[in-house]
Amino acid sequence: MAYSMTAYGQAYGSNGGKDYKVEIKSVNSRFFDCTVKISSIYSHLEEKIKAYLQSRGISRGKINVFINVDVTQNDATEITLDEVYAEQYISALRKLSDKFCLKDDISTMRVAANKDIFNFKKPTEDSEKDYASLLPVLSEATDAFLRMRQFEGENLKSDLIEKMETVKGYIEFIKEHADDAQEKYRQRLETKLKATIEGLNVETDYARILTECAIFADKTAIDEELVRLDSHCKSFYETIESGDSVGRKLDFLFQEVNREVNTIGSKVSDIELTKKVVEIKTLLEKIREQIQNLE
Repeated sequence: MAYSMTAYGQAYGSNGGKDYKVEIKSVNSRFFDCTVKISSIYSHLEEKIKAYLQSRGISRGKINVFINVDVTQNDATEITLDEVYAEQYISALRKLSDKFCLKDDISTMRVAANKDIFNFKKPTEDSEKDYASLLPVLSEATDAFLRMRQFEGENLKSDLIEKMETVKGYIEFIKEHADDAQEKYRQRLETKLKATIEGLNVETDYARILTECAIFADKTAIDEELVRLDSHCKSFYETIESGDSVGRKLDFLFQEVNREVNTIGSKVSDIELTKKVVEIKTLLEKIREQIQNLE
């Protein structure tokens, strides 16, 4: 099973005298990078929320969790006025009104709209109770989030397999024509060398020329690169079907694939094989871009 690192999930629910709204969003990241945005009253739950997401198998991605809590029943939260801050805030508002000749409409409700003038304090902080109250809604949002991750991941997987099948077809073409291309290269090299030497009108050992041409042509052989590409292709299918977190493994694997293709490109001189190398490199670039989205 393949999972995308880009997904979204949300859930609403009521529990323990509170209404909850939980949203989970994620984008690409090399590591697990989770930020929880929740009222400071419940900030003690942040680490529990992060640990829960990891326990659900989320190992990579930049995760943003937004949690809104509305209290529907009195939980004995103590609200006090920060008099120093309120005095400074009101003074700043009056200075703003005087300096810019604004209508002075400062009222209790307008000032109270700035929640920073209040201090919220729960008489006793019960982390386990608060977490147990939140968990059903967090779990539902995570379920939705994971469903989207799986859906997007399976689409990515299908696209990667389709592109890889095309790459394999190009590799097979190169494999089928590599020997002929190498022989044609040897013959062209031999012909050019003979013509050059004859033009110089000097005596030479043609047997030695043939040997050197064969040795040089052998250096352009791509058998080893093709064998390694076959191995990498097999590893791709094994990895993509493994059901594990495959993004990093595939990223490393395609670095190796790209290296072998570049080596082949530097060795072949046949125009048709060169075209296939270019096509492969174009597809590999697209594949590596897609892999960045996989967990």
